[in-house]
This record gives sequence, C-alpha cells and structure tokens, in this order.
Amino acid sequence: MRRPAQTSDPLMKKSSRSSSRPAWHPVFWTTWVAIFGLYLLSRLPMRTKQRWGKGIGLFLRKRLKSRAKVARTNIAACMPELDEQEREQLIDDSFVACARGFLETTHAWWNDMAPYQASASVTGLEHLQEAVSRGRGGFLIGGHYSIFDFALPLIACQLTKPGYVYRPNNNPVLDGVIEKGRCRHFGIRSFNKRQIPDMIDFLKGGGQVWYACDQDFGGKTQLFVPFFGVETGCITKPSQIARESGASVICVSHLRTPDGGYALDFSPIIEDFGDDMAEDAATWNQFIETTIREFPDQYLWLHKRFKTRPEGAAKLY
Repeated sequence: MRRPAQTSDPLMKKSSRSSSRPAWHPVFWTTWVAIFGLYLLSRLPMRTKQRWGKGIGLFLRKRLKSRAKVARTNIAACMPELDEQEREQLIDDSFVACARGFLETTHAWWNDMAPYQASASVTGLEHLQEAVSRGRGGFLIGGHYSIFDFALPLIACQLTKPGYVYRPNNNPVLDGVIEKGRCRHFGIRSFNKRQIPDMIDFLKGGGQVWYACDQDFGGKTQLFVPFFGVETGCITKPSQIARESGASVICVSHLRTPDGGYALDFSPIIEDFGDDMAEDAATWNQFIETTIREFPDQYLWLHKRFKTRPEGAAKLY
C-alpha cells in the first residue's frame, strides 16, 4: 500500500527554515512572478511543450556558449570516435533534450501524470519486485538524464514507499515550490544531504529511495573510477548507505524515447554492493555509460562531470 500524501506544506516549511522572511516578502516577488510563468507553461499541451522545447533548446545552444563548450569537451572525452559534425549535432540534440525536460518538469509539478505512468515502458520490473519482497528497502541509483522531475512519478508509481535525494535550492520559495511539486505524487519522501541518517532509517523500514550520484562533488570526491575510459571523480556515500541500511541496490534509468514515449529500466539487484567502494562506483558508472550509448542526447552533457581530476592529471575545462 502506498503511503498517504504528506500533509505538511514544504513551501512554508522551507521558507521559514531557510529564511527569516515570510514567503510573501517583497524580496520574493520576482520569484513568484517566475513561478507563475512556469505554471502557465505547464498548462500547454505536451505536444506544444515538445515543439517549443526544440526551439528553446536550439536558441539556448547559440546563447549559452560556455555550456556548449562544456558539452563539447565532455563529448570529445567520452566519445572520441565521433567526428566534429557528429559531436556538434549531439550538442544540439542535448540542448533540445534538456529544454524539453525543463518543460516536462513543469508538467510534473502541476498536471496529471496518470496517462504517462500508464503508458511508460518498464523493463526489469521483476528486479524491483524482488527487492521489495526482501523487505529491506530498495536503493535506486540513477543518473542525470534529460527527464528528471517528470521521471519521479513514473518511478514512484512502481514503488510501495517512494523517496528521493535532492540538493536544496538556495531560494527558499523556489525550493518549496519544487519540493511540493515533486512530493505531491504518491507521498514521495524527500531527503537532502543533511538527512542521510533519516534516509537510512527509511530504507531499513522498507522504503525505496532514488539517488543520482553521477555529478562532480568537488572536494567530496573520494576515488576515481573510469567512466567512458576517463578517470572520473566519484563519492563513496552510496556504498555507505547500502552497507548501513542493508537495502537492495538497483540501477535505474529514465528516458524519453524517439517515438515520444517514456521508458524506465531497472537493473538486476547488485549483490554485495557496499563491500568494495571502487567496484560499486564502477558498476553504476558502467550502467550509466551503457544507457548513454543507447540514448546519447539524453544525458546532462552540460555539467562539468570531469572538473575534479586525479593528482597530476591535466584539466579538461
């Protein structure tokens, strides 16, 4: 049985906790105007969102030259087999995918997701069901693909007690709106980096938590593991969480398919996850890499994934 929706209002909770100013203070009026604009965008038909996403993505690709440069560097490092024209096309496609994902996110915050939950293609569901049957919780390790908030309810509808890990936004009003939009689906439980002990207890109680750990965490980097053949900074927190919670670990991907649909893929349970931190990181890196090779435009190439480098290695950016 799915847990009931949370009754607390994360918008008011966040604003009171993170700021001494009330949510309706004039300093936040610009934020509220922007939020209203996002709400209006959310009311557009999905077909319109997809069409506008293409135009917005190509426009931003020309404007955000520094991000295009980051994407170019990432793609060159990860896919040296592509020629220059293929790389530039992938950069275009990546911007379009991200723009579409942004508009899809507004849909997930305010609109009905039931049709997409019903039509999404799901593979590996038997692995998820096996994890739930073990009664020790499920730790779902994912990556940053172009659908993110839109993917949360698609994943959550497959779970019995869903949760996710997130990084709070510095603006408490915007952060509250985002969290409220995410948590309205199936009572999804949110955890930030300061709530890891609570998350471990949640897992021990049979919860299932989605956690993306494929970004560069700077000073928190603890080891380097190959990703597309590049020594890539990784954290060991997932290994610690799995070891302390005893949860079954599964990798998950969430993608937009070429026909306009959506697909989820759950890997088999990774046995003995937590015993070897480097091997753990290599496992999730390999899963993400395999997914990217199938849908290369879907990954967040705009992020400086290789910013932190091993000692003595040349900088990429």
